[in-house]
Amino acid sequence: MSGHQRERDPSAALFERERELDVVERAVYGLCGRQGPDGSEDGGEQPKEGGLLLFSGEAGLGKTALLTEVRRLSAECGTCTVLFARGSRSAEKVPFHVVRQLLQPALAPMTTSARQELLGGWYDIAGPALGIVPPVGPQADPQGVRDGLDWVVTQLAVQKKPLVVVVDDAHWADPESLSWLTSFSVRLGEMPLLLVLAYRPKELPEHTPAFRDLVEGRAVRPVELRTLTPEAVAGLVHEALGPKADPPFCREVWAVTGGNPYEVVELIAKAQDRDIEPVEESAALLRDLGAAARGKGLVSRLELLGSSVTRFAWAAAVLGTEIEARLAASLAGMGPAEASDCADQLRENRILVGAERLEFVHPLIATAVYRAIPAATRTAMHGQAAWLSADAGKGVAVSARHLLEVHPDSDPDVVNQLRAAAREHLAVGAPDAARRCLERALQEPPAEEERAMLLYELGCAALLTSPQTTVNHLRAALDLPDLSEELRVDATYRLSQAYAHNSQLREAVAVVADQASRTPPGPGLMRLQAAHYLWKGIQIEEEDAHGRSLRIAELARPLRGRDNSERALLALRGFDGMIRGDNALEVIEAAERALVDGRLAEGMGWTNTEWGFELPSILGITFAYTDRLDQAEQFFTDAVRAFEISGWSGAHLALAHDFLGLVQRRRGQLDRAEETLRKGLELAYRLGPGLPTQWDGTCLLIDTLIARGKVDEAQVVAEENLFEPPYSPVIVLPDAACLAGRLLLERGRVKEAVAELEAAGRRLDERGRHNTLWAPWALDLAAAVADEEPERARDLADKAIRHANRFGTETAIGEALRRSARLYGPEERLARLEKAVGLLSQSPCQYEYAAALVDHGSMLRAVGREVEAVERLHEGLVIAERCGADGLVERARSEVVACAFKGGEQKD
Repeated sequence: MSGHQRERDPSAALFERERELDVVERAVYGLCGRQGPDGSEDGGEQPKEGGLLLFSGEAGLGKTALLTEVRRLSAECGTCTVLFARGSRSAEKVPFHVVRQLLQPALAPMTTSARQELLGGWYDIAGPALGIVPPVGPQADPQGVRDGLDWVVTQLAVQKKPLVVVVDDAHWADPESLSWLTSFSVRLGEMPLLLVLAYRPKELPEHTPAFRDLVEGRAVRPVELRTLTPEAVAGLVHEALGPKADPPFCREVWAVTGGNPYEVVELIAKAQDRDIEPVEESAALLRDLGAAARGKGLVSRLELLGSSVTRFAWAAAVLGTEIEARLAASLAGMGPAEASDCADQLRENRILVGAERLEFVHPLIATAVYRAIPAATRTAMHGQAAWLSADAGKGVAVSARHLLEVHPDSDPDVVNQLRAAAREHLAVGAPDAARRCLERALQEPPAEEERAMLLYELGCAALLTSPQTTVNHLRAALDLPDLSEELRVDATYRLSQAYAHNSQLREAVAVVADQASRTPPGPGLMRLQAAHYLWKGIQIEEEDAHGRSLRIAELARPLRGRDNSERALLALRGFDGMIRGDNALEVIEAAERALVDGRLAEGMGWTNTEWGFELPSILGITFAYTDRLDQAEQFFTDAVRAFEISGWSGAHLALAHDFLGLVQRRRGQLDRAEETLRKGLELAYRLGPGLPTQWDGTCLLIDTLIARGKVDEAQVVAEENLFEPPYSPVIVLPDAACLAGRLLLERGRVKEAVAELEAAGRRLDERGRHNTLWAPWALDLAAAVADEEPERARDLADKAIRHANRFGTETAIGEALRRSARLYGPEERLARLEKAVGLLSQSPCQYEYAAALVDHGSMLRAVGREVEAVERLHEGLVIAERCGADGLVERARSEVVACAFKGGEQKD
């Protein structure tokens, strides 16, 4: 060990750790903005804004000592705030255990108002996870809670900068904390924060694969700790036992311990305790001493201290981390005096440290003691610990982690405790923890009359995170006779949602049809009918589409929207009519009847779980495609706000951004639409790759980029998001196959575009879906075949115009006329374009209007009417620039230049 290292920290655990300590110093000094030990500014390499530092190594290699050095140096800087936590195998099933260790010490001294000011709008969302707000209310969105935690730590980093966040034994962190740490790590470059994690590489958890990807990926290279060399071990022996310790003795210390720093220190300490001479003749004694430092040897050493001490150590091991001496004494069944004596002996033997709050000297010791408890005794102690924790006011979450270890015994109190814990876990945004509690409650088992209800709760708990789990449990609940009629309808509706979210639309339709046949007339039946028509109506490959449309139109015709069941059917009628291209006035009239004073009815809001977010979504989409853009924008702006307020930062918020982007695209605000849609996709990516949520955002972004003239970028988006067959089985915006054909056409791959568009047209015609704005396949196909089959192209265009006239909006008719004009001679083309300009001038869709103006101006120039042409082109250019339609802007400018050049020629 160098002299410099001795000055930094004389700890034996830091022997031969010069490289690791240099990394620590560069990171901490870089964060603090101090000079490093080599005199370089900011430690030489580490940027001031912080970053991620990983220490990887097996048990006993000194990770904890290095983290202690991180904390010491950070405190020494005088400007750092340090947050520390340690993962624990015993508390791995307690949601947000590590998060609370990190943040509660910083939040506890604050007043309630100060905490509310710090968390802002995230107070009620992240507060329950942090343990500073009672866990009440409906199920919290896990992604929203993670976003709230991001906000809290970011605020602390800004207010108390720089901030050092240290987590030891991260491999034992609870899944919720580890998921947050993993996702938060990507933001570290944005703030003055250093995140330091230590973990055992062979014990990486299965529950958080993203953490494994983080530490095994190429983005961050972990600092890997190695065992000590024989020379380093000899140095430790000499420092502890004196320079006369002979080489064979030192070599045997290294051989017995394998160079593991923890075991080296323990072995040397035991040699000191027994006054063993550090000479070759004593080397044989080291193997027995070494065995006593770990595993069975440690357990044997513990047993020699007596049954009372052993029982107290068992109690401490069952309780896990942050062990209260009083609670351990109660669990061990002893009074304060006896417990104090036992704790003293365990401290003297380097098994426990601390006073009122105890902890094991090393996780290796805790693991060995816990495993040594006879299985039956361990189970019984966990059961007792659960009730002691509850009596001590620790909360149901702490009690539940003990109950998970108890053998099933048909105990109704255990079932009730686990159900209460599940409700708390859901309220703090830990649905997987809730699922574990409810699954264990089923094993107890519950009373037969409660089983259906428990299965229902289990299915609802897994809805956000595991659609297939939801399916299994809700189907099981529906097979039992003990669900009330109201819960049976709700379970069926939620089951159909789970099927739909898992892209199993046929199954969603089947289950609601089956349960509807058993449900008496009333609101429950109408709710199931609405679900039936919803899941059938959003299928791309829907069978009997015409029959379904007729039936829903017939059902909806007499409805006035007196309750939410009626409103749901009216919303579905409006959406279906819009997709089919029915008369827009009738479509709007049905959609308006689904509202109350122009707004969503109570119980049908964006975050309402009874009806789900699908029904408000289809209403907003209907308004977007029927030129009611102000109403549609208000809808989806409200959606974004509602989801953000409620902390729903997953699929719901992603889709809300997608649909808001749709409205901006329809308005012609192409630059804003692109920004909003990229935000929506960014939110969707956080949920995992290739999810159905990404289809709408991908299609809308491709469509927007094509409108902007950025065809190459559109292709990149398509490739990055796997936009290829098979397309989504759910209707997306715009129609995926039609959009694929248009993208191929824009890239000059005409034959492929024709094949794609013909297939899309056959599918849509068979199902009576004729909306030329949502699925403009006929107009695109006409453009593709115009050169080789001009007559067919005109037939296709005329068909599109008939459908547009049937729909009846200025946008649909004007756009169909504009796009069909190129298929005709100069006189007819000019007439169609002039009519298109007149119609689109009344439309809220500014991009289409700008395109019509530029097309009309170009045609006026072609027939020699330059003065009128320039006026049209300038008008179109101004609007195109305002839209952010770069390709159209460039074309308009070229046409203006051509007009000027021709005018100059005529003048000459």
